[in-house]
Amino acid sequence: MSALLRTCKARVTSASYLNTMPNPDSAPAPKKILVVDDEDTIRDVLRRYLERDGFVVCEAADGYTALDALADDPPDLIVLDLMLPGIDGLTLTRQIHAHKRLPVIMLTARGETSDRIRGLDQGADDYIAKPFSPQEVVSRVKAVLRRAGEPIQDGVHHLEFEGFRLDPTAHTLTIAGQPVTLTAKEFELLWFFARHPRQVFTRTQLLDSVWGQEFYGDPSTVTVHIRRLREKIERDPSDPRYLLTVWGVGYKFEG
Repeated sequence: MSALLRTCKARVTSASYLNTMPNPDSAPAPKKILVVDDEDTIRDVLRRYLERDGFVVCEAADGYTALDALADDPPDLIVLDLMLPGIDGLTLTRQIHAHKRLPVIMLTARGETSDRIRGLDQGADDYIAKPFSPQEVVSRVKAVLRRAGEPIQDGVHHLEFEGFRLDPTAHTLTIAGQPVTLTAKEFELLWFFARHPRQVFTRTQLLDSVWGQEFYGDPSTVTVHIRRLREKIERDPSDPRYLLTVWGVGYKFEG
């Protein structure tokens, strides 16, 4: 199949245009969504449903074309198939997050836990198993964008402890003065733990508090993010000093 790329730059639908008409000076620009899937039907259906909700949509049929789209006109969120010609979805997600924290919703052909964990392990924010309802995808897109756009507002400007410095405004972490790259969700999880030291939380409680009750994932999402955080902040992830497992209950943070 030949690569397809629909540019986001001029694809403002009549629906999104009308949504911005009443007050063009103050209305926010419509969010741009990049749909990456090698199946024409899936791209077309998702494009129509997303545009109907006021999103600007561009499409790519393979990983290389998706990289071109990201370089030319970065979207606000990517809906990305796991199995792609050229560059697969996991590799593409890893390359994206090496340069930019961009929300990613992964589409998987099967609902197996291993597929979901692999996607989350590379930094995906959510996952949807095929076959899916197009309206569910739209709802997930809105939820992930809402979570990604919500600033942390709890009256604390930063946290410092044992060489760690967390800045919620910039979403940055430094350890002993050295920057540590975290995805948006990794930072939010670490911030939540740091704000509640020595308190034990179950995986379900962490899902509700950090991902939000509208999140459709399962508790393995928390497990993956805990492991990724340990790899980034612990000297020995196999013997953690900060992110501790409380067996049979959940996790706590010793800071």
